[in-house]
Parts: sequence; C-alpha cells; structure tokens
Amino acid sequence: MSNSIRSILHLSHPTLRQTATPVTDFKNPLLQTLIDDLLTTLRSANGVGIAAPQVNESLQIMIIASRPTPRYSDAPEMEPIALINPKIIGRSSEMEKGWEGCLSVPQYRGFVPRHQSITVEYTDRTGTKIEATFTDFVARIFQHEYDHFLGLVFLDRLESESDRLTAEEFKIMFPDTENNQSLTSANPAPSHINC
Repeated sequence: MSNSIRSILHLSHPTLRQTATPVTDFKNPLLQTLIDDLLTTLRSANGVGIAAPQVNESLQIMIIASRPTPRYSDAPEMEPIALINPKIIGRSSEMEKGWEGCLSVPQYRGFVPRHQSITVEYTDRTGTKIEATFTDFVARIFQHEYDHFLGLVFLDRLESESDRLTAEEFKIMFPDTENNQSLTSANPAPSHINC
C-alpha cells in the first residue's frame, strides 16, 4: 500500500481544466496505488473529498470521506469511498446553496447551488459496480468532486459575483470557522470542510 502524499494542483495548472479520462484498465496495480495516494493526500489535507485531477492525474477517480469534526459537527460519518468512472443517473429538482472552497482554489470561497440529492452509478476499487444515492452534505461533496472531471471548479458554478469572497473576507464574515480551505454544507453561516 502506498503512503505517498501528492502535491495538490492550483487553478493555474492546465490539468484542472481538462476533461478527465475514464479508467479502462481496472487490473493495473497503479490504479490501486493512485487510490491509496488520494486517500493519504486527503487525510493529510484534513479533507472530505478529492479528485484525481487535483493531483495531476486526469482520470475519473474521486474519494468522498465525510465525517463530523468540531468544524462541521452535523456531517454524516462514513468510511472513505473511492468512486471510479461515476455517472450521474438522477438529480433532485431541489437545489440548495452552500459555501464551498477547494484545496486547488485556496484563495476564494463561493456560495454554490447544488442538487440536494444525486443518484450515481460507479465502480469501486474492487471492480464492483454500485448504484448509490447521496443527499445533502455528501451530495454536495460528490458534485464538487465530479466537476473536476469536467474541467470545472466551484467558481464556475456561481450565480453572481456577489456569491464569491476571498478567503480573507470569508474569515472576517465567519470568524468562528477554523480552517480557510473548505467546501461547506448548505448554511449561510458555515462550518468548514476541506476538499
């Protein structure tokens, strides 16, 4: 098992604007190494989600790892899961806006609209096909990471320039938040999460 912490790309890097390629060789041992590296990198960054393009691998692999912390005590507890080649097969009509940030865009926060519920099909790291529905906080994490496969970041989803703050402005407006690199649940006075 690899324990490598990968460097996280920032928005100026062209890989973050590419469309990620689906994984085709599920038996390649480098696939498992990449998943392990994503998990290690995510833990090191104290995050709840990461996508392979953020570590300069333009592949459709993401990790979702929601958990409660002092910053977001209501977040659901879940074991980290790797999703390979996920496809969205259903979306709720209900949208929610919530504050998001990104490890690849540390200088900004945005109040981003997302579908409240998402149904997806994906392959897990063992090669098993899975269908799952994510709601609320976890659905927001999924949609944020899925955007990285499309060459998008949360700033591309803003409805208005007034929905964007610098990290410094955000800390002034929400002084109780502990960490300035985050994706947050739908709450105008947010708890912070890293992704």
